Amino acid sequence: MNMMHSLSLQHARNLHLAAQGLLRTPSRRARFQDIVDCVSRMSLLQIDTINVVARSPYLVLFSRLGTYPQAWLDQALTQGNFFEYWAHEACFIPREDYKLLRHRMLSPERLGWKYNAAWVKEHQQEIAGLLAHIQQNGPVRAADFVSDGNHKPGWWAWKPHKRHLENLFSAGELMVAERRNFQRVYDLRSRVMPDWQDELHSINEAEAIRLMLLNSARSLGIFRANWLPDYYRLKRVALKPFLMQAQAEGHIVPVNVEALGEMWLHRDYLPLLNSSVSARHSALLSPFDPVVWDRKRALELFDFDYRIECYTPEAKRKYGYFVLPILHRGKIKGRLDARMLRKSRQLIIKNLWLEEATRVTQSFVQDVQRAINRFATWQEAEQVIVEQATHDLLDAWTSSWTVHC
Repeated sequence: MNMMHSLSLQHARNLHLAAQGLLRTPSRRARFQDIVDCVSRMSLLQIDTINVVARSPYLVLFSRLGTYPQAWLDQALTQGNFFEYWAHEACFIPREDYKLLRHRMLSPERLGWKYNAAWVKEHQQEIAGLLAHIQQNGPVRAADFVSDGNHKPGWWAWKPHKRHLENLFSAGELMVAERRNFQRVYDLRSRVMPDWQDELHSINEAEAIRLMLLNSARSLGIFRANWLPDYYRLKRVALKPFLMQAQAEGHIVPVNVEALGEMWLHRDYLPLLNSSVSARHSALLSPFDPVVWDRKRALELFDFDYRIECYTPEAKRKYGYFVLPILHRGKIKGRLDARMLRKSRQLIIKNLWLEEATRVTQSFVQDVQRAINRFATWQEAEQVIVEQATHDLLDAWTSSWTVHC
């Protein structure tokens, strides 16, 4: 019987970051295929529309790949590398994983607020008319239905159009064919996934859940058992039988981690068990990055107590509207509340907080400033303005600087 490996907490963090593509700063300029590979590595890329600095899916990719044209993500969706659906939340998902989510589309009433069966039943005729219109005239956006007060009443003046589209999306009858200015463009599933046939390609729900859990294990790299279901928002999962089967098949091995106890390691990262795995990357993370989207996991693994406050009333926020965790060489050492002023090409750092255990060394100050500069350059900012930060950082940086590409 093999002896269980014992790991330090930092080694475990580094293995997780290796699985997420955040262990090393990119050594070369990103290529289009890197976008596809990056999403495949993470399994899911969560979508959020908040744009005070950069929209989350683009920022998640930037944290891992460095500068790249944001149009590449839109291009990958349009040419079918990804599809959109409900996974962790609304996500870009590798096309080959469509079979994992198809059962959700076929039972959309189980999606909760994302599908309103009563609405669909009440508006059957209008929904059928919408589908017929798309069949005959091509893809639509929700914005295509907006009309002003002078618009003549008619099909394009429908008020409930958005709810129709969203319900049809949740039911898998419509899919997102592309995005224009980040707005969804809906088309029939038969045109977006022309090769898919339920009777030939579907898998049962139990198999889909097994594959989602395996994806989660691979994308997390190292994990506690109770971390797995949240990745795809799985409920009532029989974890023990899954873990026993996955171990028997050689997908995962048990390890013991300092302060966390028994965990599981995906087999892809076995080569890193007995080697020195150093984390050298510094980056700003999206609030919806897989590393921090499970707040309990972020607290347990990184000792980082975090919540997204954009949905919290301003008076009740502790930090800010859209606060970015600061990853530095394998640890999350701070958080930054920023805003990008696109017209004046300024990145405004409204405040920057450091975690209590963070030592402000010269290398830390330089690394974080470089990470901010890389981000500012990608966002085409010409100046960084720091409104508030710790005295140590302000003394080292000054309150503003010009971004050098």
